[in-house]
Amino acid sequence: MIDYLKGRLVTKDPTFLVIDIHGIGYHVKISLNTYSQIKDEEQVMLLTHLHIKEDAHTLYGFKDASEKKLFLDLISISGVGPNTGLMILSSLNSQELEQAIVQEDHKTIQKVKGVGLKTAQRIVLELKDKIKKSAPVGAVAGEGFLNQNNQIKEEALQALVTLGFPKATAEKNIAAVLKKSDSEISLEALIKASLKSS
Repeated sequence: MIDYLKGRLVTKDPTFLVIDIHGIGYHVKISLNTYSQIKDEEQVMLLTHLHIKEDAHTLYGFKDASEKKLFLDLISISGVGPNTGLMILSSLNSQELEQAIVQEDHKTIQKVKGVGLKTAQRIVLELKDKIKKSAPVGAVAGEGFLNQNNQIKEEALQALVTLGFPKATAEKNIAAVLKKSDSEISLEALIKASLKSS
C-alpha cells in the first residue's frame, strides 16, 4: 500500500497532479480542496490511497489527513465509488460535508453530481455516528483569487469535463456562475460553484 508520496510537482491540474519521484511520474487524482491547498511549490507531499480494480490501479491524493479519512469513509459505503467520493469532496469541503451529515442535510449532499437521494441517505446513516465521535475538522485553507480570464474558464471547463460533465452543461454552468460572481473569482471557486449549479 502506498501511504504517501513526496516528490517534485511536475503537473498541477484541478483534478490531478503528476509527482516525479526519482524519475517516475505518479499520476494522482485529487479533489478541488486539495488543489486549492497546493500552492506552486516545487516539492509536494500527499497522503494517498491506492484503489485497485481489474483494469486499473488508481492513486488518490489528499493534502490533509481529515480529507483522506472522509474519502475512505465515503468509499466504504455501498454505491459510493472513488470517483463519486472525490466528486463529493470537490463539491463540499470536509467541514461542509461533516456538517451536512451530522445535521442529516440530504439536500446538500444530493446537490453533488451523481449522488441521488438514496445514496445521500446512506451516507448520512452510515457516517453520522462516526463523525459525531471524531474531533471537529480545522477550517479549509483560504482561496487565492485569480483574475477572471479565458484561461480560468478553459481550465474550469476542462476540470468539469474530466469530472464527467457533458461539455455543453459545463459551459452553461460556468457562464451562469460568472454572471452572478464578482469580477474576480478563483479557479477553485468557479469549479465549485459550477459543480453546485447543475
